[in-house]
Amino acid sequence: MVGAGWIGLEVAAAARASGCAVTVYEQAELPLLAVLGPEIAQVFADLHRAHGVDLRLGASVSADELRGADLVVVGIGVAPATELAEAAGLDVDNGVLVDAQLRTSDPNIYAIGDIANHDHPTLGRRVRVEHWETAIEQGKTAAHNLAGGAEAYERMPYFFTDQYDLGMEYVGSVGPDGYDRVDIDGDLKTAFRAFWIKDGAVVAALHVNDWDASDAIRESIGTTR
Repeated sequence: MVGAGWIGLEVAAAARASGCAVTVYEQAELPLLAVLGPEIAQVFADLHRAHGVDLRLGASVSADELRGADLVVVGIGVAPATELAEAAGLDVDNGVLVDAQLRTSDPNIYAIGDIANHDHPTLGRRVRVEHWETAIEQGKTAAHNLAGGAEAYERMPYFFTDQYDLGMEYVGSVGPDGYDRVDIDGDLKTAFRAFWIKDGAVVAALHVNDWDASDAIRESIGTTR
């Protein structure tokens, strides 16, 4: 496995569950480091090593090193395909630029999902979310607005993962300025909640194996701690 992002780790977990020997190469010092920060990223490193994954961090890999592998999966990120939008004359910058109501620079055209770089009214900045749940929910708002509505899309970014016996849900978004601290409630080895704090307010939160916490973490965004 080349890349220890969500795709890489989920594939690694599925392969190990099927009895495969798995090696993961990741350039960063921890898996998911850019998304979760070192405090929670370490949980995923420990999880995969405990399940027998050969996790090689801070590592590059060459084609020669991959020779002899039965299967190579490359999960190193994506880039939005904006060629059609550009041909249509729409404003593009890391995706198709849309306003709070998901309208592009052409008010008769809306964009949703992975490709939409959304001016999020609650976060106060642009965010592009690569998750099917966002595409579904943005689709509802866009459909409403295409029918004559004027609704802003305010739902917070959300994603989840299931790896081995770990289930996680994450809500919110840490901005480009990072965060001041992470508050962790619970036991990192079993079940816990984590809250990313910036300027005294929760900007993102997750739970691991705490299924009563789904609503609580969503409602925590924007609150002070």
